[in-house]
Amino acid sequence: MQKDESLAGTKEWMALAVLALPTLLVSMDTTVVYLAIPSISSALKPTSSQQLWITDIYGFIEAGLLITLGSLGDRIGRRKLLLMGAVAFAFASALAAFAKDANLLIAARALLGMAGATLLPSTLSMVRNMFHNEAQRAFAIGLWTTCFSTGTMLGPLVGGFLLGHFWWGSVFLMGVPVMLLFLILGPLLLPEFKDPGGAKFDLTSVFLLIASILPVTYGIKQIAEQGIELIFMLPILAGVLFSIAFLRRQRRLTDPLINLSLFKIPPFRIALVTLPVSLFMWAGIFLFVSQYLQLILNMDPFTAGLWTLPAAVASTISCASTHELTKVCPKPALVIIGLVTMAISLVVLTQISGTLPVLIIATILLSLGCGLVVTLSTNMVMTAAPPERAGAAAGISETSTALGASFGIALLGSIGVAVYRYHLAELKVYGIPQTAIHIAQNTFGAAVQAAKQLNGEPGQKLISLTKTAFLQSFQVTAGAAAVVMFIIAIVVGVMFRQYDKQQQSNL
Repeated sequence: MQKDESLAGTKEWMALAVLALPTLLVSMDTTVVYLAIPSISSALKPTSSQQLWITDIYGFIEAGLLITLGSLGDRIGRRKLLLMGAVAFAFASALAAFAKDANLLIAARALLGMAGATLLPSTLSMVRNMFHNEAQRAFAIGLWTTCFSTGTMLGPLVGGFLLGHFWWGSVFLMGVPVMLLFLILGPLLLPEFKDPGGAKFDLTSVFLLIASILPVTYGIKQIAEQGIELIFMLPILAGVLFSIAFLRRQRRLTDPLINLSLFKIPPFRIALVTLPVSLFMWAGIFLFVSQYLQLILNMDPFTAGLWTLPAAVASTISCASTHELTKVCPKPALVIIGLVTMAISLVVLTQISGTLPVLIIATILLSLGCGLVVTLSTNMVMTAAPPERAGAAAGISETSTALGASFGIALLGSIGVAVYRYHLAELKVYGIPQTAIHIAQNTFGAAVQAAKQLNGEPGQKLISLTKTAFLQSFQVTAGAAAVVMFIIAIVVGVMFRQYDKQQQSNL
């Protein structure tokens, strides 16, 4: 039997279980901060801009380095890079937990993003290398996606539990013991993999790639927050110019940082549409969900976390059952079903009105659809990649998901903030000081704090008005997202149809 068709044994499945540790933790760290934002806001008093940086700088930095560090793992060894990343992640987690001001917390979150970028590509690429049988590999990638998705979904629940018993820094400190356990088990159970060709690591390409991604993400974030201004267009333009230089260099190199031939494979291209879009919608909407549960429904952090559990279970079931579903339904049809399910969930959210059932139904649908799309798309990316370049392919895959999630938080969050501020901009109510209204315009969390400082009826009025403004911002954002999601489902359907015609013509 050929090696590429050999079946994985007990050792490989045990190694997969070990890889679940960093996968769960890195994905969890994306969302664990959601429920902590009100507590962080009260303790560190960040500005609205700092608050957004606290939530999304982790994903932006991670996205900027995933491809680079995935390629580095191909060259120096994926296990070696994993262990180095685990040490860095533990250190950054402790730094974030004991941050004394907002700027230090932002810096710690940036370091966490860097460490996370060393972990995710290596875990996924090792799955690609350990499982050579196609059916086993699809199942293993499904389990990896389940861990990633479950970690993302469990973030609010774990965060809620910790916030209910400890201070806000505990949501970051949990990373330390998990990474210490991984550092013990990793060297014992994980095999080492690296590119046997020993390709040279091109530092110029590394610089050009980072200079392509980070300025663009920064510029888009600033435009989303503060509107279209020339000063924010400049970094985007710089990023585009650097990306052109990067692509030209990749075409000339014998051993490029990114093998551009991968983008000629239709399933690979389709996956790089569906992955970022699905994570964009999921992450952006769940930013609203956590605030809705705590600030609209007045739940404590742990109770709010518990009410995200149905969506977490739905996501886990969706990811874990995808391999079986492909036996009865074609993969392209399942991808479209997942996208449409997400779009329907967003339509349901336009009817949100301060009650729990609508939210639960919508988040379950959103997570079912997202789990299906992400699992199938990840498998398409990794199957298209040759084993020696699995790290770079994993980096591309994870970059698209990280960028999608980060842009979702930044753009959908900023749309929500804009709508929220619009409804409060001209607000003048007898008995409510304009200073309190001005404070309330920053964030809903700030409005709650301002209302507590007002006595009796004025405070109740301010809370009522800001709740109405938040609900309207949630509804408008969900409606806009639903329209985009339906359009994407149609576009992806056309792409699959063209690919099918191409395959038939080649027969």
